Amino acid sequence: MSARDWIDKDFYRELGVSSSATDADIKKAYRKLARELHPDANPGNAEAESRFKAVSEAYGVIGDPEKRKQYDEARRLFGGGLRGFGGGGGGAGGFDVSDIFGGANAQGAGSGFSGLGDILGGLFGRRGQGSTAGRPRRGADVDTEVRIDFLEAVRGATVPLRLSSPSTCGTCNGNGARPGTTPRTCPTCNGAGLNTRSQGAFAFSEPCRDCRGTGRIVDDPCPECGGDGVSTKSRTLTVRIPPGVEDDQKIRLAEQGEPGQNGGHAGDLYVRVHVTPHPIFGRSDNDVTITVPVTFQELALGTTLTVPTLDGKVSLRVAPGTANGRVFRVRGKGVVKRDGVAGDLLVTVQVSVPGKLSDEAQAALEEYTKATSGQDPRPELTALLKQRSE
Repeated sequence: MSARDWIDKDFYRELGVSSSATDADIKKAYRKLARELHPDANPGNAEAESRFKAVSEAYGVIGDPEKRKQYDEARRLFGGGLRGFGGGGGGAGGFDVSDIFGGANAQGAGSGFSGLGDILGGLFGRRGQGSTAGRPRRGADVDTEVRIDFLEAVRGATVPLRLSSPSTCGTCNGNGARPGTTPRTCPTCNGAGLNTRSQGAFAFSEPCRDCRGTGRIVDDPCPECGGDGVSTKSRTLTVRIPPGVEDDQKIRLAEQGEPGQNGGHAGDLYVRVHVTPHPIFGRSDNDVTITVPVTFQELALGTTLTVPTLDGKVSLRVAPGTANGRVFRVRGKGVVKRDGVAGDLLVTVQVSVPGKLSDEAQAALEEYTKATSGQDPRPELTALLKQRSE
């Protein structure tokens, strides 16, 4: 994409968010639109596919904090477009402001322009250093999501992931030209991507109109990608989920994102993992948790419980007089991470109160109540209430 295209396009409007939107708001808007416009959800709909490409392009810029910063700065400076920069009169193209700011900084005019010079230098190229047209550029990172169950998260899993995203056109191998032909060097800018001329003390530069800043002209566009060198394709990846992955954790797949330009590296693919809760087991970091219902008499008299683990069972001795809610720790029966370190199994015993008693149980319980009538299970509360009543 040329510098003019980058500045003239309103990526915020493309995603339906304001320029002050947070990164989270931008990501949320992109995911919503990507789901609605996905080619799989709109087979044969050329308009939806075009919008899907535009939304992906917009997110590739303002979804990246560093690119968004550069984009916002360029839009602020060139709100009226490149040709409008420089004020009234002339209308002879935009100033090569990267030279002006770069020179001012070199003369000690203030350090505040250093970052701005870098931004503009990256967009338009600095005099004496040549244009950025034709230089390799890294592709944008891509985010996607996958859902697995609890045991898959604990043990690890291999998940097939089907993606539909921009990728290097397989017909033209990314050069945008019909097979058997090649792009030619733009004769207007000689492949620089910029038209620059001097007028007095200033240099005026703007992206070449004939090649749109790319430095190349495609006379016979590729029928698949229309000359862009990028096409939307569906592909299936095999994602290895490591043992012990946690809910909402991201897994990075290097260079599986959007393709780079001009031979640049592809971006990365980030897979956000969502873990479906287990009906029995829970998790606290590397420890696995479980709540085991018990009867009052089991805690009062003591018992041996058989408790399930992730891969088997264990016997747990409960001593007489154990308090309700006590947590027992079974070493090494939790989540085993890739480093081989295992968490523990945390067993909480909880008294289960029957909803209805038989006549025999009711009578026995009443006898027990009489036998223990002198015992106060809450002496501290009793003392406090007595104190307040005096």
